[in-house]
Amino acid sequence: MNRVVHPIEEESYRRLRARLDTSHFPPLTRAVVERVIHSAADLEYATDLVMDEGELERAHAALHAGAPVVVDVEMVAAGITRRETVCRLRDAVAGPGLTRSAHAIRLAYEQVGPGALWVIGNAPTALEELLTLDASPALVIGLPVGFVGAVESKAALRESGLPAVSNVSEKGGSAVASAALNALLYHPVSSEETS
Repeated sequence: MNRVVHPIEEESYRRLRARLDTSHFPPLTRAVVERVIHSAADLEYATDLVMDEGELERAHAALHAGAPVVVDVEMVAAGITRRETVCRLRDAVAGPGLTRSAHAIRLAYEQVGPGALWVIGNAPTALEELLTLDASPALVIGLPVGFVGAVESKAALRESGLPAVSNVSEKGGSAVASAALNALLYHPVSSEETS
């Protein structure tokens, strides 16, 4: 993906790297860590985020091969500007024991099936619902924010064994979730991935 980087973004990354050495991270991990920090101006994400480089490599390949991207809310979709996304929140309804966000995840899974990249930045119940499905995701970016259910849902994601990007604190949100996906989207595709 050819992308023109604005001088303000370049300067932001320069300042970030002056304050935090990210050179020890593998390439895709570094890309995700730096873009998340850039989106939130929060250096603590360097030690709060949890991910595996091999999983990121496979997700990166799937993303660039055209795997669907599903988001939990329109705010996450708004942050992913160079890729179409699926968000079914407008079609969802809450019911007994089911939030709108959880129902939206069910609807999205019915639409896209297995192999998608899931980007959840708002609703812990959306992440919890995804974990009940046999979604076989390429990656789950599970970064919901909040004091109720966020930490627990992210811990459950890590325990599930699914390929994931998560964090251990209550922090998260739409901006950081979309930033994590954008890091993979903007990272160059290697010749090995295209052959």
